[in-house]
Amino acid sequence: MMNILTMEGVCLSFARKHRDEERKQVLSNLTFAVRRGEAFGFLGPSGAGKTTTIKLLTRQLAKDAGRIQLFGRPIENAAPADYERIGILSDTSALYERMSIEDNLRFYANIRGVSPSGIPRLLERMGLERDRKTLIKTCSKGMRQRAALLAALIHSPELVFLDEPTSGLDPVARTEVHRMLAELRSAGTTIFITTHDMAEAEEVCDRVGILNEGSLVACDEPDALKLRFARNRVSVRTRTRGTIETTKDAAGAPVLAELLEAGECLSIHSDEPNLEEVFLELTGREL
Repeated sequence: MMNILTMEGVCLSFARKHRDEERKQVLSNLTFAVRRGEAFGFLGPSGAGKTTTIKLLTRQLAKDAGRIQLFGRPIENAAPADYERIGILSDTSALYERMSIEDNLRFYANIRGVSPSGIPRLLERMGLERDRKTLIKTCSKGMRQRAALLAALIHSPELVFLDEPTSGLDPVARTEVHRMLAELRSAGTTIFITTHDMAEAEEVCDRVGILNEGSLVACDEPDALKLRFARNRVSVRTRTRGTIETTKDAAGAPVLAELLEAGECLSIHSDEPNLEEVFLELTGREL
């Protein structure tokens, strides 16, 4: 499968406030690739460099070293037409405060050169049809977030960068966003998403990369990461002997065999961590 974007050995540092101090290294030898049509989760503690990475990939910042490719060619050679193929939702996504939700979407449809005919359906999908005439300046955080997401998707982009897309949303709206992202992925859209919600990453993403202090410490499918950090324990709930703990290797095989032969097994559970536990193991930091 073709890579739609790649980063190879990318480094970036920022000048500190005081000129006599060394520059702060923000990203160090960052290397990964995102395949066309996949949902790629970019996870990390606050300040790890997630938003900075999106700004590099969208040319809001310039790298110090390394290579970045977008749509198969160096990002330095990206043309304006390439960015017409991209949608972006970030903490700086621009919605015009004195315009309504609907008028903002019509404005972005016009900029992107697409018909506004699909706006009513999008508003309905995000539960905003009754609020379509509400001015952005009077919207709640959740309403703003949903409107900004629709603005990012108004032109059916091939690649979308979503920075915390469900931040501030209630469970119903979050579920609808997840459903919309699944439909986009099924239609071939590539999704690059940052999130602090590990359950969201497991549900939405084909693969995840975990960033810690500017370096990628893991990159794989969520299930593969969980299996990599699985513990060598099995818990067996029995009919008459309570819960028995054993190991899931040759040493534990006789115990399991005896319980199965005796008809004692009610349930068997292996001890795999969830993605949040893997995250904590790799970073040593909470989200």
